[in-house]
Amino acid sequence: MQAVECAACGNQVLCEKFSVAHTSVQWTADAAVVCTEFGERVGRGGNTARMRTCGALRASIDRAVEDGTLTVGTLEPLGPESGTPEAGTAGTTTTEADDA
Repeated sequence: MQAVECAACGNQVLCEKFSVAHTSVQWTADAAVVCTEFGERVGRGGNTARMRTCGALRASIDRAVEDGTLTVGTLEPLGPESGTPEAGTAGTTTTEADDA
């Protein structure tokens, strides 16, 4: 996963892209505390559990792809006999995957 910083709030997330349409994001801090868009929803009494991302972060990720700091890679293959990920890939947690 590669670090990407939101241009609006400075929050840093970890991202990986396996295709143009696939983005996985792992938040590294409490989004409701550092992200303006998440914080506004919480401030209005809302829940952020189903928020996939904010517009500013999405734009920052797209910009990172455009400028080459976030690369589009491929999924690592499963092990041939066990059907499990190859060594070194277990434990990756992603909290967002979207189709845009």
